[in-house]
Amino acid sequence: MDFHLLGPVEVRRAGQRIALSGPKAHTLLAALVLARGRVVPDARLSRLLWGAAPPATMSAQIYTYVSRLRRLLEPEATVERRPPGYALRTGDGLVDIVEYERLDRLGRQALQEHRYEDAGNLLRNALALWQGPLLGNVTEFLAEEETPQWEEDRAATLENRMEAELALGRHGRIVAELTRLVADFPLRERMRAQLMTALYRCGRRADALHVFHEGRTVLAEQLGVDPGIDLAHTHQAVLCGTLDLDLDLDLDPGRGRVVDRGRVVDLGPEPDGRRTANLAAVHTAEPEPAALRPPFGASVVRAPAMLPPATAGFTGRARELAALRRLLTPDGRATPRRCLITGMTGIGKTALAVHAAHENRGHFPDGQLYADLAAPDGTAKDPRDILAHLLRALGEQPSGAVPYDLDELVRVYRTSMAGRRILVLLDNATDGRRLAPLLPSGAEAAVLVTGRAPLAVTVGAVTLGVEPLSPEESVDLLAATAGRARTEAEPGAARAIADHCAGLPLALRLAGARLAARSHWSLARLAARLAETDTRLHELSFGEMELTASLANWLAHTDEESRRLLARLSALGARPFSAASAAAVLGLPDRRAEDLVERLADGALLEIVRPMSEADAGTGAPAAFPHPFHPLYRFHPLVLLYVQSLPVGRPARVTLVQAG
Repeated sequence: MDFHLLGPVEVRRAGQRIALSGPKAHTLLAALVLARGRVVPDARLSRLLWGAAPPATMSAQIYTYVSRLRRLLEPEATVERRPPGYALRTGDGLVDIVEYERLDRLGRQALQEHRYEDAGNLLRNALALWQGPLLGNVTEFLAEEETPQWEEDRAATLENRMEAELALGRHGRIVAELTRLVADFPLRERMRAQLMTALYRCGRRADALHVFHEGRTVLAEQLGVDPGIDLAHTHQAVLCGTLDLDLDLDLDPGRGRVVDRGRVVDLGPEPDGRRTANLAAVHTAEPEPAALRPPFGASVVRAPAMLPPATAGFTGRARELAALRRLLTPDGRATPRRCLITGMTGIGKTALAVHAAHENRGHFPDGQLYADLAAPDGTAKDPRDILAHLLRALGEQPSGAVPYDLDELVRVYRTSMAGRRILVLLDNATDGRRLAPLLPSGAEAAVLVTGRAPLAVTVGAVTLGVEPLSPEESVDLLAATAGRARTEAEPGAARAIADHCAGLPLALRLAGARLAARSHWSLARLAARLAETDTRLHELSFGEMELTASLANWLAHTDEESRRLLARLSALGARPFSAASAAAVLGLPDRRAEDLVERLADGALLEIVRPMSEADAGTGAPAAFPHPFHPLYRFHPLVLLYVQSLPVGRPARVTLVQAG
């Protein structure tokens, strides 16, 4: 059994990946593997799983996660309960972080002993173990704690490998790779000095000087410091022409050889009987390729690839995907490419954005960034923390005291993003003021933002409202989750389930997950249970996911006045209503009531049914969309069920009669 953390967290048995469900399961596994057999206390697991806001059932949930993991790993590996926490015994399995550290340690030792061929091979093999961004599918709490130190280790390994390649005279082979590395790690002076050295030895002295001056500018602008002593010495050596390949001359007269950076060079006889090396040949010769090669080829620094996995069984949304495809396809525009995707909770905003990002990532060869802007309790995160997280993914290390200076972080972020074709996905935006610092300034990058309501900072960008799925799309999504054979065997029941879920993808996935887990259930049985309006919301749950909890969390983060208005308007039931009807229920003037229901519609708390023109307002004929005068509003059926279940006061029947 093999454990992989240098990339997405995975565990494999006989080469086959063992399926783990969700970031919390991956986080638990990663935390136990990182502990190297030591006990991980419950308190630490709680912090890594939920941050500063663990649920009241924290201990029970941890026990459930551990039990599931234990069943998947046994008998090859075991998870032991050892108060005050848990420990993982990996047995004889390969742990990639342990293997990486072993190869890196041996490589550094070989480098110190001037065994450059061995050093290069060992370090190359160590880097080949990295299969993507570290811990790519865990909670942000674990990723933010562990990623910086591991990325620093990886950068140091890259520098040591470059040192070995330079010592072996392979400067011509590594110029391109070093150029990419310096672009990814502009503040690492050792890498910049190595690139200058390689360029100089390739006869590109002017380019080497340009790399130095560029680095000096970057250091001054971003850190306010001058180049360090090593970079300054390299610059002086380029100016003086003394940066040729150095030799470590270990002369052994008895054996008649000289050791040049780990290579044996035969000595030729001199007239006086002494032997010496042909130093000119040693300086210019490119050695033969090493016999040993890493199993996955030479390592290169990958562009950030932070997108969450694409949603399995994604269906529908052809119109929205076409719009996003047009936005994300480069067309030479000089204006920023941004799109705000809005809609109610559970409507599939994130799934749509992630699917579109994966579908169009070929347009962004410099990488994809992702950040969840909301904390587990639904509050907006500090943009400084998010920027620091994104900068590390870009190869930048935030400087200064914590908390970081926001203006400085924004400057470094936008400088690092300048000219780079990167796709940025910012999920769960709630506050335009906190979103603004995260927007890159150039046209090369593109930004997708998901949120429940329009944000002022995105004015001028494309706004894409996500609506409930059509009945056909709903059945397709149910089939993708529960199994197409089952839905095709009971088409009537499948349509009934889709109708009860009212086009809400989260509800459909929960219904499909229940059916998939209960193969002995017929679709008709679930359809009958969902037909009971009093218990429908309770039925739409599976495992840790509950539609009621999602709706409660959504409404909890609206303002108190909006919740009060929704409760009063819910007395109107499922039928569409006008602003005039809302005014009668709320006891407010028509204009004030219209402003309030429009605000609720902006926040996706109400749906807009259809517009009506002044001329046909009395006939009920639908109006052309370019001329909406009097739209009608309604509750999403599942939102209505939830709001009506809340213990709040509602208008008396006489008021409802007056409202029509």
